[in-house]
Amino acid sequence: MADKSAKFDQNVDGRYYVDDQCIACDACVMEAEDFFVMNDDDGHAYVKKQPSTPDEEEMCVSALEACPVEAIGNDA
Repeated sequence: MADKSAKFDQNVDGRYYVDDQCIACDACVMEAEDFFVMNDDDGHAYVKKQPSTPDEEEMCVSALEACPVEAIGNDA
């Protein structure tokens, strides 16, 4: 389970975030590329945009569920 106290500073403010458990597998980016991006320099993903419609929310939920290490949180 993601820990909001360990989330990366690059995450935009809002409900979804990526924390320091991220292993840079790219699953979230593949599921929701409009909302997640990879920081290749530091080797982790982060949230670049928060969802604002039900369809966008569904994409972010898919990304959260695809994360193999549960590094995505939605409890900002």
